[in-house]
Amino acid sequence: MSFTSLVFFIFLPAIILIHWLTPHKLRWIPLLTASYFFYAFYNVWLLSLILTATLVCYLCAICTENAATSAGKKASVAVAATICLGLLFIFKYLDFTVSGICSLMELFGVETNFTGFNLILPVGISFYTFQTTSYTFDVYRGTMKAERHLGYFALFVVFFPQLVAGPIERPADLIPQLRAERHPSADDFADGARSLIFGYAQKILIADFVAQFVNAAYQDVYSSGGLALIIATALFAVQIYCDFSGYSMIATGCAKMMGIKLSKNFDRPYIATSVRDFWKRWHISLTKWFTDYLYIPLGGNRKGRIRRFINVLIVFLISGLWHGAALTFVVWGGLHGLFVAAEGLLPKREESKKAAVIWLKRAATFLIVCFIWIFFRASSLAEAGEVIRSIFTDWQAGETLKSLGMTAEEIMPAIACVALLPLIENLPKYETRHLPLSEAYAQSNCALVYATLLITIAVCWCAVLGENGLSAFIYFSF
Repeated sequence: MSFTSLVFFIFLPAIILIHWLTPHKLRWIPLLTASYFFYAFYNVWLLSLILTATLVCYLCAICTENAATSAGKKASVAVAATICLGLLFIFKYLDFTVSGICSLMELFGVETNFTGFNLILPVGISFYTFQTTSYTFDVYRGTMKAERHLGYFALFVVFFPQLVAGPIERPADLIPQLRAERHPSADDFADGARSLIFGYAQKILIADFVAQFVNAAYQDVYSSGGLALIIATALFAVQIYCDFSGYSMIATGCAKMMGIKLSKNFDRPYIATSVRDFWKRWHISLTKWFTDYLYIPLGGNRKGRIRRFINVLIVFLISGLWHGAALTFVVWGGLHGLFVAAEGLLPKREESKKAAVIWLKRAATFLIVCFIWIFFRASSLAEAGEVIRSIFTDWQAGETLKSLGMTAEEIMPAIACVALLPLIENLPKYETRHLPLSEAYAQSNCALVYATLLITIAVCWCAVLGENGLSAFIYFSF
C-alpha cells in the first residue's frame, strides 16, 4: 500500500481510530494486523520473508541473552545475521554478483550465457533487515534486553509508517514507545497533521512535478544537451530530496497521530557547508546506523588518519551498494566517501561566521553533491559518463526546453515549485516564534498557508491520479 493511494486515505484514519479505541494492553494486536495488511498489499508472499526475519531475530536474541559463554552469544548473533543478511543478498545482490563473476569468466574465454535469476526485489527489505540485525547486535552488546513479547517485537519490525523506507529505528527507541501507555493528544494530532501536509506537499507538489523534466532529459542523455542535463541534474537533487523527505514526513505524521515519535531523517541537507555536513543532515538514521554498526567496529577514528580514511571509504562504498546492486551506486558512494575522508584529513580551522563565506561553502557543497547525483540517477556508468561529457562540452541551448519536455508556459510553475521548498522547511520555525504582539497574526498566516497547501495537494492529487497515477517513492526500490 502506498502513502499516495486512495485506499491509504481510508486505511489511515480507520487504524488511528481503532488504535485509540482499543485498550492500552491490546493495542499491539490491531496495529500489528494493520501493519501486515499494509505490507501484504504490495505482495502477499512478501510476508513470508518478513516473518522469517522476525522469528529468527526474536529467537536468536533470546538465545544470545541466555547463552552462558561468549562463543554461544556469538553463534546466536551469527545465525541471525547470516539468515537476515542472506535473504537481503539473495533477493538484492545475487544477480549482481553472479553477473560480475560471469563477466570475469568471459574475459578468459568462458561462455556463460547467464541472463539473470530475475528475482523480485521485496519492498523495504534493506530497511527492515538493518533494523532487525541492529536489534540482535544491541542485545549481544548488552545495551538492551531481549524483547520477550513476540507481538511487540513483530510490531517493531513491521510498524507500517516506517516499514518501507524508514527511518531506520533503533529498538531501544521504538519498542518502549510501542509498550508505553499513550493517550490521545491534541498536540500530537496537530503535529502529525502538519507533518502529513508537509510530506504530501514535498512529494506531490514538488517531487512528482519536477520528475517529469528529469525523466525527459535522462531518458535519452545522448541527444539531450549539456544545459538541459545540468538543469535536470539540479532538479533531480530537488526531486530525490522532496521524494524521500516527503516519505519520512508522512511516516512521522502517521506515527505521531498514534502517540509515537520517529527519528528525524533529514535536516535541510542542501544548506550543508561540506560533504561531511551533508551526511549529518541527509538520511540521518542510515548514517547513524553505519556509524554505530560498521564504522566504529572497523576502528572509527581511533587508529590514525590513514586508517580513518580507509574506514570512511569502506563505509561509503557499502552504503552505495546498500542503495542498489549496480556499479553506479558503488561509484556514487565511493565519491562521497572520498570527499568525506579528504575533508577529515584537512587541518581543523575555526569556522568563519561571515555570511559570504558560508554561502560560498554551501554553493560549493551543493555543486559537488549534484555532480555525484549523476551516478545515482544514471542507469549505467556509460550513461553517467555521457552526462558528464555533455555538461562540459555540449552547450547547445537551442533544444533545452524540448530535451526537458518543458513548454515555455511551464518555466514559471517549475521555478515556483522549487521555491516552495524553502517555505515548507521554514514554516515550522516561523510558526513557533512567540512574539507578544504578532503571535495571533503569525498563527493565522500559518493556518492560511496550511489550508492553501492542503487544498493544492488535494487538487493536484486528484488531477494526477485521474490522468496517469502517482509515481512510487524512489526509495521503495531500495
